[in-house]
Amino acid sequence: MKFMSQTICCPHCGHHQHIDIDASYGDQDYYDDCRVCCNPIHMRLHLDEQHHKIELFIDSDDEQIY
Repeated sequence: MKFMSQTICCPHCGHHQHIDIDASYGDQDYYDDCRVCCNPIHMRLHLDEQHHKIELFIDSDDEQIY
């Protein structure tokens, strides 16, 4: 399965929203703005072909690295 719809929760405001996932391009790292609070949501998509699943990681990307 390379195309699917998923419900995510904004890490900033907690609003649930539907997103479309297109995994035909392989692993991806991108941002999409929340439709309610307009803050950027960091999304990381990983194709685990060995286990035949798509992993989607959501975060606010506001962690600081020292």
